[in-house]
Amino acid sequence: MGGGNAMPNAVLKGLKKYDLDITSVTSMVDSGGSSGQLRKDFNVLPPGDIRRHLLALSEAPEWKKELFKFRFGREEFGDGHGGHSFGNAFIAGLEYVLKDYEEVLKIVHEFLEVKGRCLPATTEKTNLAAILENGQEIFGEDEIDVPKAHDPNLKIKKIFLKPEAKAYRPVLDAIENADLIVIGPGDLYSSLIPCVLPRGIKESLEKSNAKKILIVPAMTKIGETNGFSVLDFANEMERYIGSPLDFVIYNNFVPEKERVEKYKKEELNVHEIVGINKDLDEKKFIGLDLLVKSGEIVYDPDKLADVIIKNLTGQSG
Repeated sequence: MGGGNAMPNAVLKGLKKYDLDITSVTSMVDSGGSSGQLRKDFNVLPPGDIRRHLLALSEAPEWKKELFKFRFGREEFGDGHGGHSFGNAFIAGLEYVLKDYEEVLKIVHEFLEVKGRCLPATTEKTNLAAILENGQEIFGEDEIDVPKAHDPNLKIKKIFLKPEAKAYRPVLDAIENADLIVIGPGDLYSSLIPCVLPRGIKESLEKSNAKKILIVPAMTKIGETNGFSVLDFANEMERYIGSPLDFVIYNNFVPEKERVEKYKKEELNVHEIVGINKDLDEKKFIGLDLLVKSGEIVYDPDKLADVIIKNLTGQSG
């Protein structure tokens, strides 16, 4: 479970290599960039996040993947993004023409030869909203993700869907029948928690006998998780899912300062390495070196898959 780039790249790409029945669930609240513009122009669901899931689990020939990622056009959307990817236009166009999102999912799964299923948390049109610690309400995933009109130093007290939306029924079935539920990594308030906000998902998570795992991101996010520790991430996720996590996986390797500073210049919205609390319960909290060897401060999908498979499911990696 998770929207954005982090979870598909860090988890799905690694787990795809194993003999597993994978269902991925993405939030459907993206309101910036290409997805936001397509929503405004054609009144469709945001295609960007589910496109990333589909690509991560795709076993199609490379030309299909490259075509889906191909970005054309130079239109600027006012937030530093320009042009639509073919995949976004294809998914949005199918929905606009067919008016049947289940049929859209069927077609794109077949085209990309997806191993498993990629599902939207909801198929109802909704947006993300938040209440800040000063009582101010902010509206839209893009504003929460990259603060432009509010003080990013103010903490988020509550996040919710506006209007409320019910969960996509196959997601509830998948949760209730799962052996393992992996949430994250990704931006806590704009990518992860939105996956569990549609009506019915919290209740299904509470009923599910699956092991529930949170993968804490390597770095905190400006405007969302400034100053957060591993325990802060775990506590906040448990507050929204309404049940305890069985495991919390986090990165315990601290890269060189120069590497961190370079990454912060490239990714302007990351803040700092997530703090590690003292005396964490080692039966629940699993800290490992999870980063790629060099460059970006991102997780290695093979390392993550290995810890999920070997330590948490009993299978051999």
